[in-house]
Amino acid sequence: MSAIYRIALDAMSGDHGLDVIVPAALTALVQYRDIELILVGDTEKVQAALARHSQKQHASLRHMISVQHASQVVDMDEPPAQALKKKKDSSMRVAIDQVKLGKAAAVVSAGNTGALMAMGRFVLRMLPGIDRPAICTAMPTLHGHTHMLDLGANVDSSAEHLYQFALMGSELAQAIDDNAAPKVGLLNIGAEAIKGNEQVKAADALLQGSGLNYIGYVEGDDIYLGDVDVIVCDGFVGNVALKTSEGLAKMIADKLKTNYSRSVLTKLAGLFSLPVLNRFRAEVDPRHYNGASFLGLQGIVVKSHGGADSLAFANAIGIARTEIIKKVPQHIGTHITELLDLRQAG
Repeated sequence: MSAIYRIALDAMSGDHGLDVIVPAALTALVQYRDIELILVGDTEKVQAALARHSQKQHASLRHMISVQHASQVVDMDEPPAQALKKKKDSSMRVAIDQVKLGKAAAVVSAGNTGALMAMGRFVLRMLPGIDRPAICTAMPTLHGHTHMLDLGANVDSSAEHLYQFALMGSELAQAIDDNAAPKVGLLNIGAEAIKGNEQVKAADALLQGSGLNYIGYVEGDDIYLGDVDVIVCDGFVGNVALKTSEGLAKMIADKLKTNYSRSVLTKLAGLFSLPVLNRFRAEVDPRHYNGASFLGLQGIVVKSHGGADSLAFANAIGIARTEIIKKVPQHIGTHITELLDLRQAG
């Protein structure tokens, strides 16, 4: 009998809540026949949403869904400390508890990032040797994708933290991509040794002797144009880069739509180029890259974009499934300990 991977969903989270997460859950169950989902939230509302969105073709999938009641919801702008203290029966907290209790192997939420990080760290704890968690996601490139971290968990990271992020990112790329020696780059304002602040220079010195396949500094254009498997930066820089990328993608899509709609001739040109445009859109569609991993925790937590639609949220569920199969936390924990021991011995 094949393994079944159980994933808890913070069903009340995100900008659209149940109207996105329930269809996404059903989509994921159609796509992955080896998962079961726990929808965490107000039982009455969750059951009503399931009845509203389920079609006849989903009838055979209902036994793969269970509902866990939670009476509270973490607001998107709620301070993390307040959520941690006062929202112990929130859908977010109860979903994370499912992992702690062994009832689920991963949790996916589109909720408040700070609260999710605080609760994940409090409930699941950090892996030995890791000081801070980091948010990591895949970004599309000319040659496939790169894993970038940190994307906002830590706005002020030391050289030691950047070193740890590099170790975790490398281990993630090895596990997810079956890449024995992923190329790791440190994001900087230039490739020359004299460039960068003291924090980045100190991290570079640590990484030079890390044993990783460290290729040195990379610049912003290398995120998309380079041939780097892992790009490391602090959360302030990473979040700015991520949000800039999202805005750029939306601007390009809007500009294309506007220019192809200018006249009958441009509309005709758009019709002829539609196959190319659809292929391009599919390759860079941020929905296919939705789902950021909180690395460094003793459990799998995947953060979906708050404004994600059902396709994007289903992709985040798929990322959680992959990390369960690849045993990412265990993989990182084992190898991080080995690398840190070697570093101390050296």
